[in-house]
Amino acid sequence: MATRKEKLRACLRCQFVQSPRDFHLKGCPNCEPVLEVSAAMLVAPCGPGVHSTTFLLFTLCRQQMQGSQDRVAECTTSNFDGMISMLRPDESWVAKWQRIEKRLPGLYAVKVVGRLPEGLES
Repeated sequence: MATRKEKLRACLRCQFVQSPRDFHLKGCPNCEPVLEVSAAMLVAPCGPGVHSTTFLLFTLCRQQMQGSQDRVAECTTSNFDGMISMLRPDESWVAKWQRIEKRLPGLYAVKVVGRLPEGLES
Protein backbone atom coordinates (compact mmCIF):
# COMPACT_ATOMS: atom_id res chain seq x y z
CA MET A 1 0.00 0.00 0.00
CA ALA A 2 1.20 3.51 -0.76
CA THR A 3 2.51 5.46 2.19
CA ARG A 4 1.73 9.03 1.11
CA LYS A 5 -1.80 10.43 0.70
CA GLU A 6 -1.14 11.87 -2.76
CA LYS A 7 -0.47 8.34 -3.99
CA LEU A 8 -3.83 7.07 -2.73
CA ARG A 9 -7.21 7.11 -4.47
CA ALA A 10 -10.75 6.74 -3.14
CA CYS A 11 -13.56 4.86 -4.85
CA LEU A 12 -16.21 7.37 -5.90
CA ARG A 13 -18.98 4.91 -5.05
CA CYS A 14 -18.00 3.57 -1.61
CA GLN A 15 -15.06 5.81 -0.53
CA PHE A 16 -12.65 2.88 -0.05
CA VAL A 17 -9.04 4.14 -0.17
CA GLN A 18 -6.06 2.30 -1.64
CA SER A 19 -3.29 2.81 -4.17
CA PRO A 20 -4.12 3.07 -7.88
CA ARG A 21 -2.07 -0.10 -8.38
CA ASP A 22 -4.26 -2.01 -5.90
CA PHE A 23 -7.45 -0.78 -7.60
CA HIS A 24 -5.99 -1.93 -10.93
CA LEU A 25 -4.90 -5.34 -9.60
CA LYS A 26 -7.84 -6.14 -7.30
CA GLY A 27 -10.57 -3.64 -8.05
CA CYS A 28 -12.59 -2.23 -5.17
CA PRO A 29 -13.23 -4.81 -2.43
CA ASN A 30 -16.70 -3.39 -1.74
CA CYS A 31 -17.80 -2.89 -5.33
CA GLU A 32 -16.25 -5.76 -7.28
CA PRO A 33 -18.16 -8.61 -5.51
CA VAL A 34 -21.50 -6.88 -6.17
CA LEU A 35 -20.96 -7.05 -9.92
CA GLU A 36 -21.28 -10.82 -9.94
CA VAL A 37 -24.84 -10.50 -8.65
CA SER A 38 -25.57 -7.59 -10.98
CA ALA A 39 -24.09 -9.39 -13.98
CA ALA A 40 -26.25 -12.42 -13.21
CA MET A 41 -29.27 -10.15 -13.11
CA LEU A 42 -28.39 -8.88 -16.58
CA VAL A 43 -29.05 -12.27 -18.12
CA ALA A 44 -31.87 -13.31 -15.80
CA PRO A 45 -35.24 -13.11 -17.55
CA CYS A 46 -37.58 -10.43 -16.18
CA GLY A 47 -40.55 -11.71 -18.08
CA PRO A 48 -41.40 -13.45 -21.35
CA GLY A 49 -38.47 -12.66 -23.66
CA VAL A 50 -37.36 -9.67 -21.58
CA HIS A 51 -33.94 -9.44 -19.92
CA SER A 52 -32.83 -7.01 -17.23
CA THR A 53 -30.49 -4.28 -18.42
CA THR A 54 -30.97 -2.00 -15.44
CA PHE A 55 -27.60 -2.82 -13.92
CA LEU A 56 -25.53 -2.77 -17.13
CA LEU A 57 -23.96 0.69 -16.96
CA PHE A 58 -23.49 0.65 -13.19
CA THR A 59 -21.88 -2.77 -13.40
CA LEU A 60 -19.41 -1.69 -16.09
CA CYS A 61 -17.64 0.76 -13.79
CA ARG A 62 -17.18 -1.79 -11.05
CA GLN A 63 -16.53 -4.73 -13.30
CA GLN A 64 -13.79 -3.16 -15.34
CA MET A 65 -11.95 -1.29 -12.60
CA GLN A 66 -9.94 -4.44 -11.97
CA GLY A 67 -7.45 -4.66 -14.82
CA SER A 68 -8.30 -1.28 -16.37
CA GLN A 69 -6.27 1.82 -15.58
CA ASP A 70 -8.81 3.95 -17.47
CA ARG A 71 -11.68 2.69 -15.28
CA VAL A 72 -9.59 3.24 -12.15
CA ALA A 73 -9.07 6.86 -13.25
CA GLU A 74 -12.80 7.30 -13.99
CA CYS A 75 -14.19 5.60 -10.89
CA THR A 76 -11.72 6.80 -8.24
CA THR A 77 -10.34 10.15 -7.16
CA SER A 78 -7.22 11.45 -5.47
CA ASN A 79 -9.26 14.44 -4.28
CA PHE A 80 -10.61 13.42 -0.88
CA ASP A 81 -10.57 14.71 2.70
CA GLY A 82 -9.65 12.75 5.80
CA MET A 83 -9.27 9.03 6.29
CA ILE A 84 -10.90 6.50 8.60
CA SER A 85 -9.31 3.18 9.44
CA MET A 86 -12.20 0.84 10.10
CA LEU A 87 -11.37 -2.48 11.74
CA ARG A 88 -14.70 -3.67 13.17
CA PRO A 89 -17.53 -2.06 11.21
CA ASP A 90 -20.31 -3.51 13.37
CA GLU A 91 -18.78 -2.05 16.56
CA SER A 92 -17.64 1.33 15.23
CA TRP A 93 -19.64 4.46 16.01
CA VAL A 94 -17.52 6.29 13.40
CA ALA A 95 -18.56 3.72 10.78
CA LYS A 96 -22.21 4.30 11.70
CA TRP A 97 -21.71 8.07 11.61
CA GLN A 98 -20.14 7.80 8.13
CA ARG A 99 -22.73 5.19 7.04
CA ILE A 100 -20.04 2.67 6.12
CA GLU A 101 -20.85 0.06 8.78
CA LYS A 102 -21.99 -2.47 6.14
CA ARG A 103 -18.71 -2.24 4.23
CA LEU A 104 -15.55 -4.31 4.57
CA PRO A 105 -12.85 -3.33 7.08
CA GLY A 106 -10.25 -1.04 5.59
CA LEU A 107 -9.30 2.57 4.93
CA TYR A 108 -12.05 5.01 3.89
CA ALA A 109 -12.18 8.66 2.87
CA VAL A 110 -14.31 10.91 5.07
CA LYS A 111 -15.38 12.92 2.00
CA VAL A 112 -14.69 12.35 -1.69
CA VAL A 113 -14.73 15.07 -4.31
CA GLY A 114 -15.87 13.97 -7.74
CA ARG A 115 -18.63 12.06 -9.49
CA LEU A 116 -18.89 8.80 -11.33
CA PRO A 117 -19.21 9.25 -15.09
CA GLU A 118 -22.77 9.93 -16.27
CA GLY A 119 -24.73 6.72 -16.59
CA LEU A 120 -22.59 4.93 -14.01
CA GLU A 121 -24.10 6.49 -10.91
CA SER A 122 -26.33 4.33 -8.73
